[in-house]
Amino acid sequence: MRALFTLALLLIAIVGCRIDRSATRSSTSGGASNVEGGSWFVDGTDASGLDFVHFNGMSGELYDAEIFGPGVAMFDYDNDGDLDVYLVQGQMLGTKPLSAALFPPATVPLRGRLYRNDLAVTAEGRMVHLVDVTDASLIDAREYGMGVAAGDVDNDGWIDLYLTNLGPNQLLHNNGNGTFTDVSERSRTHDAGWSVSASFVDFDRDGWLDLFVANYLTYRVERDVDCSGISGARDYCAPTEYRSAADRLYRNQGDGTFVDVTATALVGGQDGPGLGVVTADFDGDGWTDIYVANDGQENLLWLNQRNGTFQNTGVSSGAALSADGRPESSMGVDAADFDNDGDEDLYMTHWQGEKNTLYVQVSPGVFEDRTAAASLTATTLAPTGFGTVWADFDNDGWLDLFVANGAVITLEALARAGDRFPLHEPDQLFRNQGTGTFEDITARAGGVFALSEVGRGTAVGDIDNDGDLDLLVGNNNGRARLLINTLGHRNHWIGLRLVSARIPRRAPGRADPRPLSTRSAGLEPGPRVGGRDMTGARVGVTASDGSIRWRRARADGSYASANDPRVLVGLGSAAQVSGVDVIWPSGRRERWTMTPVDRWTTLEEGTGR
Repeated sequence: MRALFTLALLLIAIVGCRIDRSATRSSTSGGASNVEGGSWFVDGTDASGLDFVHFNGMSGELYDAEIFGPGVAMFDYDNDGDLDVYLVQGQMLGTKPLSAALFPPATVPLRGRLYRNDLAVTAEGRMVHLVDVTDASLIDAREYGMGVAAGDVDNDGWIDLYLTNLGPNQLLHNNGNGTFTDVSERSRTHDAGWSVSASFVDFDRDGWLDLFVANYLTYRVERDVDCSGISGARDYCAPTEYRSAADRLYRNQGDGTFVDVTATALVGGQDGPGLGVVTADFDGDGWTDIYVANDGQENLLWLNQRNGTFQNTGVSSGAALSADGRPESSMGVDAADFDNDGDEDLYMTHWQGEKNTLYVQVSPGVFEDRTAAASLTATTLAPTGFGTVWADFDNDGWLDLFVANGAVITLEALARAGDRFPLHEPDQLFRNQGTGTFEDITARAGGVFALSEVGRGTAVGDIDNDGDLDLLVGNNNGRARLLINTLGHRNHWIGLRLVSARIPRRAPGRADPRPLSTRSAGLEPGPRVGGRDMTGARVGVTASDGSIRWRRARADGSYASANDPRVLVGLGSAAQVSGVDVIWPSGRRERWTMTPVDRWTTLEEGTGR
């Protein structure tokens, strides 16, 4: 039955692709742009020195866990003003020795790796130079890795890491001297199941980042189930073959420990095979909510009740099921204001034969599936999507879409051709035309988009600090890719790092925070001491023509990955802004004027008007 169902989906996907090619419309610009012509991205992997290769441990046994990692992270661990990189690694699965792997690892020992960005800025241009500093950092991540979340959990001004695994999760405390300490057990966050995505979120507005962990299935390698694919040969299984695992919400107590408040906070909660998570204020009440993308079951929208509890409104909100009322196999998810109307919309990736879905917010906390109207149906039917991000790659003021693709069941055409890992698919890039519709520009996005790999985690950020957004993609059983944006900075932009001024409250025995310097001059953000990135803050940038673009400082979203927490807003041809409004996670609202354009600026809470 499952094989026949899969075959039907593939036939739908093939027909959908043919329809899409015949119905392609001419491009219309969504805003003033100076970036027409040329490729959008170049492959900067080799030039940057990024030599990481993911290993999934496959030995021919087709363990289901081997097809889901890896996540990636872009974050500034050393506070020198540029983005560094963390990459999640797998391990050998089962009882077979490493020598039995079908794809031997390029490097050993097998562990997650940290790369320091030694960004060089010269008269000739900018060069990202990534140096493997894993040994010096003392990070020892040897579990079977899935994903990574980034956030400053103790308000000391240094970003910490949370690693999700098939096995015990790890919380790594950034010591501020280039090293990390594993505080998993002391913090009480070492969930020992199968976790994939996680998010640091201050859900109770007390100034301390709490932690939400999306768990997938109740699974053990030694109890892996045998399943068959379209051809009748053994293949990876659907999630329905296993019991779903419960997600977890941990409240930060401000003393280095967390308490599991799942039972009391997620009222009427339900288990679901969670793969993606994103946090945002979805109903406009000033409190951060949580959206969970489930694989094959209805998705969850946890609306914050402002009293330490949440209510799941997924089905009633219209954002839990497809337009025809079916649960879909959701993998990755991201939230942003793609139509510039001031509220958060949702986009999520799905299994082959299921379109990726665009949920547009039509009233506070209420969504409609407008995928077809946005011209995003046919082009997303054939591949299986994982990591996805909203980002204004051409800085025209409208958020575009990137999707990392890679199958989870055997692609028969590749298998018949003798491919040893027949799951690879090209990634996709969609340009926002500013009319509620998107254009598939994958073919002219750059030669790197011609590669066919098993895409998974994706992070977005300005890794070279030149004023446009770059991409980091983790590929299952393959090389991590760094995609450098080559044209977005030709338009005007404003870059903002939003930080706290001080620790909002101090637990007994905690040291006072270091003073924070506020910078607003020069292209380079510069080193920073003290104050944490205020993820969850909303930023409204008013251009000289009176138009307002709302963006959110966020590190979560996508799939099992962590993004640049800074905010970069494209302005098109507008050479100045009349004001910047920030709504902080605490609810405070402040305004800045005379904020420079085409520069990175740090805004400290409490210093605006």
